[in-house]
Amino acid sequence: MSEDLAFTDHVPEAARADILDRLKAYNNALLGPTDRRELFIPLRNDAGEIDGGLIGYTGRGWLSIEMVYVPERLRGQGMAGRLLQTAEDEARRRGCRGAVIDTINPVARRAYEAQGFSVFGRIDGFTGDFDLTWLIKRYAQP
Repeated sequence: MSEDLAFTDHVPEAARADILDRLKAYNNALLGPTDRRELFIPLRNDAGEIDGGLIGYTGRGWLSIEMVYVPERLRGQGMAGRLLQTAEDEARRRGCRGAVIDTINPVARRAYEAQGFSVFGRIDGFTGDFDLTWLIKRYAQP
């Protein structure tokens, strides 16, 4: 069977949701049902608006950190480490055995390494002089 392939620069939300549902069903059939739970640690400004924080999820025994953003007003005060530690504490309560994160930002990479993460993969010169780096941290098991 021949399939004509075409592309577009826009993904309709209904198509994204449908493909994600199918992928989750396939993975659940292959790996068993997931225990995925979202994890969000917001940072709020004086007006109470969210202007930073950490977004990730736990599932299948791992914390996956998707985004960490510390607003300028809080930089240089250890906030990235506090966000990571708070997320890791919750991940341990959820039974996780470790955490993963990626970054292209060398300052962020150093903050993650200071928190105990270590590099397990890298694409050198991913864009300009910046490397894309994947980091991992395994938790001590009781």
